[in-house]
Amino acid sequence: AHLEGFGSEEGVRKAKGELFDFLRTLTHGYAFVMWDYDYLRQMSKGISGIIKYGTKGDAHVVGKVLKSDPLLEVEIVQGLNEKKIKTQLVGEYNLPNVLAAVTIGKFFEVDDSKISSAIENYTPSNSRSQLIQKGDNKIILDAYNANPSSMKLAIENFSTMPGDKVLILGSMAELGKESEKEHAVLIEQIKNFKWKDVALVGTEFQNISHPFHQFKDSVEAKAWFHQQKFENISILIKGSRSTQMEKVWEK
Repeated sequence: AHLEGFGSEEGVRKAKGELFDFLRTLTHGYAFVMWDYDYLRQMSKGISGIIKYGTKGDAHVVGKVLKSDPLLEVEIVQGLNEKKIKTQLVGEYNLPNVLAAVTIGKFFEVDDSKISSAIENYTPSNSRSQLIQKGDNKIILDAYNANPSSMKLAIENFSTMPGDKVLILGSMAELGKESEKEHAVLIEQIKNFKWKDVALVGTEFQNISHPFHQFKDSVEAKAWFHQQKFENISILIKGSRSTQMEKVWEK
């Protein structure tokens, strides 16, 4: 997510791993770890208290996606009496966030029903996985941040939704020397799916050959968007904070 500051993916892991390094020095240090990820298992070794969550049976809290069309519904297979949680979040990629919330709630002995209801009643309003109904159109606004992995997951999830779909994607910031390569990879991924229309926003896309609409910034993209008069479609708007992609759909 921050390649520009840390130089490489390994640099990012090393920096974030310093949090685990500190916990290892404590007699009573606790880490909540997504147990599906082998690299996190390795990084968390030696910490006195490891609380696990994930999609596999050897975690304290285990859950899976029931459906996501577009709102995410989760089944807690292990660790919570409330088995089904219907969230107001968009996308299967939010499953680890739901499981983390459940796990932390259980650790601090919050009542199971309160854990479930708190997650179900949370409605995002900060451009993170936010679902907006605009006339006949559904807008998925995920414009708080963007990096290669979150873009990939968001596009894959969005591609499975029924009906006509429009992608409006802003540049990914803080990628340093990897920026052009990662934006080229993103464009190739987009080409793998069928879209009604695609608009790319930001200078990072300008030097890469592609068949899609290209705009300098979100102001230009907004003018194009309001000219289209889309009806009965789903729209994904996503980009790094610096591109201010939320401006695209606003009046």
